Amino acid sequence: MPYKEVNELRKSGKLEEALTMANQDLEKDPENIWNKRSMAWVYYEYLKKYATKEHFEIFMDFINKLKKLELPDDEKMVFDKCAYQIGKLIFSFANDEHIDYSKINMLFENIKTFHFTKPSESYSFLYKAFHKFYKSWNNYLQFADWWGFDNFRPQDYLSKDFNGKKSMSIVEQAYIAYAKKLLEGESKEVEGIILPKAIDKTKIEEFIPKLDIIIKTHPEYQYPPYFKAKLLLALGDEKDVLSDFIPFAKKKKNDFWVWELLADTFSDDERKMACLCKALSLKTSDEFLINTRQKLAEILVRQNKFQEAKTEIEKILSVRKENHWKIPRNLSEWTEQSWFSNTKSNQDNSTFYKQYVKVAEEILFADIPEETVVIEFVNENKSIINFVKDKSKHGFFSYSGMIEKPKIGDLISVRFNGEGQDGFYKVLTIKKAQNDAVCNAVKNFQGNLKMKKEVASFGFVDDVFIEPSLIVKYQLNNHDMVKGKAVLSFNKKKNEWGWKAIEIY
Repeated sequence: MPYKEVNELRKSGKLEEALTMANQDLEKDPENIWNKRSMAWVYYEYLKKYATKEHFEIFMDFINKLKKLELPDDEKMVFDKCAYQIGKLIFSFANDEHIDYSKINMLFENIKTFHFTKPSESYSFLYKAFHKFYKSWNNYLQFADWWGFDNFRPQDYLSKDFNGKKSMSIVEQAYIAYAKKLLEGESKEVEGIILPKAIDKTKIEEFIPKLDIIIKTHPEYQYPPYFKAKLLLALGDEKDVLSDFIPFAKKKKNDFWVWELLADTFSDDERKMACLCKALSLKTSDEFLINTRQKLAEILVRQNKFQEAKTEIEKILSVRKENHWKIPRNLSEWTEQSWFSNTKSNQDNSTFYKQYVKVAEEILFADIPEETVVIEFVNENKSIINFVKDKSKHGFFSYSGMIEKPKIGDLISVRFNGEGQDGFYKVLTIKKAQNDAVCNAVKNFQGNLKMKKEVASFGFVDDVFIEPSLIVKYQLNNHDMVKGKAVLSFNKKKNEWGWKAIEIY
């Protein structure tokens, strides 16, 4: 039986003899599936032998021969085997200083009609190989559309451990790469003229629902929400950007670029400036901040805030000159204007940033309700506030850098970050409450003082405890008419709630 003989020759390494016999059989009966199948496996052995960049032309010759066999759709096994060899060859280009993308394109074009098992390990391997070159490969989007993201296997959605660190799943990498290429845009040739790159809004609109599914089914993926926001911005859809981007921004709120992107979602200068100030208030290397500073400088110049603008511009120029980077035209134009020479810059803009940081944080946490609480005690050395909202919610939190000069009895509006643990709460935002704010843990009182002892003792006005320090401070006597402010307070010794005076009018 010819197929069996060719197979034995192939497996024994006698490829030339196997090729000759397979050719003879195919010439006799070119439509016989067994003859085609026999030849396909011989071609596979040659692909396996020549899967190196040094033998690219020979490899491509056998790819074309395999293609010309026009095997039926159900012939998948040989193509699955070939997928590993194709991937192996593509990976061999990875370390080249100058990658010949014409060869990557040639491979892609010639395997489009191959019948791979989808999904399968070999098909995923093929994707990973081509994906390696997505950054500079102009045909990546066409390849990804052909390969089909619905062909990933369940294990492709899982992150990998590498040297003790977790790496992104290939699926998350794939969706990010696709979004990046959409944002980059594609060049088109019209009548022999190559036009500048432009984004394809139709493709973006088609891709966003797919991205939505990944965001919903894999909330552990950090970056798809970020790229969805970028894509929506590219479409000019400012309304939906904020709701989609906020959950991601909360997770990455300590990264400057998150705030810069958030700034891009707004059309008004005030919120833009707040987000840029927040970005610049975070600890980041100056080399990364030049674009952020320039965006802020544009607003500052527009608003005639020349002192702050010059401070940012000088910082940008310093970094660019130090790194021998090009000076943009608008920077040079600003330095030539009269306001620039007539303005004295600040040492830095940190004080200015602080004015806007709270505005930015309000934007980020606007969906979390504020709660009005009263300050019961302040530990200035440790920047700790003890607060009471009511009998069910009370404790303490750090206010470092979030509010200035808090005082006992102040009503403050707080956004809590989850529930407290052993009385300690994490907070997202703190600000002085509005004048009409109400808190059940504070009340005004008035009545006659009843002291337990005549000298430097404590006393009560109805159910309000007046501690000795207040009696001494205000020189109070027994039966004096006293009015003031009291807070709800828990007496640990008696294990009960009561009212404690914090201020005497």
